[in-house]
Amino acid sequence: MSLLTHLLACLFGTGSWVSINGLWVELPLLVPQVPEGWFLPSYLSVLIQAANVGPVFVTMMHRFRPGVLNETVVIYLIMVLGTGASFLLGFFWKETVLVRGVPHSVALLVLTFFLAVVDCTSSVTFLPFMMRLPPQYLTTYFIGEGLSGLLPALVALVQGVGVVHCISGPQLQNQTFNTSNGSAALELQAQYQPASFSPDVFFFFLSAMMLVSLLAFLLLKRRPSSARQNPEARYTNGVKENDLDRRRRAEQRSMMDPYRSQNHKRKSSFGTGAYSWKQVFYIFVVLGWVNALSNTVLPSVQSYSCLPYGNKAYHLSAVLAAVSNPLACCVAMFLPIRSLVFLGAVTVGGSAAGAFIMAMAVLSPCPLLVQEASGSAVIVSSFRLNVSSSRTE
Repeated sequence: MSLLTHLLACLFGTGSWVSINGLWVELPLLVPQVPEGWFLPSYLSVLIQAANVGPVFVTMMHRFRPGVLNETVVIYLIMVLGTGASFLLGFFWKETVLVRGVPHSVALLVLTFFLAVVDCTSSVTFLPFMMRLPPQYLTTYFIGEGLSGLLPALVALVQGVGVVHCISGPQLQNQTFNTSNGSAALELQAQYQPASFSPDVFFFFLSAMMLVSLLAFLLLKRRPSSARQNPEARYTNGVKENDLDRRRRAEQRSMMDPYRSQNHKRKSSFGTGAYSWKQVFYIFVVLGWVNALSNTVLPSVQSYSCLPYGNKAYHLSAVLAAVSNPLACCVAMFLPIRSLVFLGAVTVGGSAAGAFIMAMAVLSPCPLLVQEASGSAVIVSSFRLNVSSSRTE
């Protein structure tokens, strides 16, 4: 095994979801500064789901026109697109355009859609490329994929969020004089302390990460280990012969451990027919429910559930949830859930946290414990619990 190849595989994996993960942890700084305001997470959730046209297109091409779509070229294109879109966000995320007389952050929304297409499409292009390498590099790739959420979250944690201080001062307009006590009428004024660095710098950081991932892919493509696994292909009826052979071999062995003996004792009965159709249906219902909550429903209302507790609570809920994601995946890798009962218990726990988050969003702008210090801790912990439970399943 080559240490350099492991490093390149890890850096390549960081480019998978770094753009969207980074955008989510930056929302606490973006929401107060764009005309969409609290609606911004909802807009982004819709755009990200619409961006699944990318992987659908790739899948349909492989199904109906096998051998026509060159996955290496697709990876080049989406990584260049991701690097460029992240870089342009640093300049244009604050720009607005009037749409039917109402200002909208058109540049932010359009570039976010492009980033979402990049990240969604990476799920069906990066992994097939990594399957060309020896299986030990696949684990390293998944580590890099986890870092695609962890690194932006740590940078956002260092960045912080603007702090608001309320100070008393005389009214600037319509100043009145209180004759009963002889003092000037006073009002509270907000004094904003900016974050450690602006969203512009953060978007440039995301662009740099995408560029590093692109360079890692270019070098990985030229590594001897990759060249041995990817010889020059011959075409038969428009389909690469070596691709067909590889697919046949892949169907005959485990994806994660292709050199495992056929007599190796399985640790799980999944895929052996030991599960009934009812159990399989139950598993897929749980997966659909958990993904709907963690990827669409709760992120779209995060501003409503968190902002009443303050910008700091919103910032911590976004950042710590992003940190919990790869950590929970790491735990699940070494301690996988094999009991359907335990799977249901974890799902109920995560759903309970999600129900509390939704309830606070419905009660916004006056949710429970809004004036209490414990309110921020509860809402942040709820997001962490929901994300952790969804990733350990």
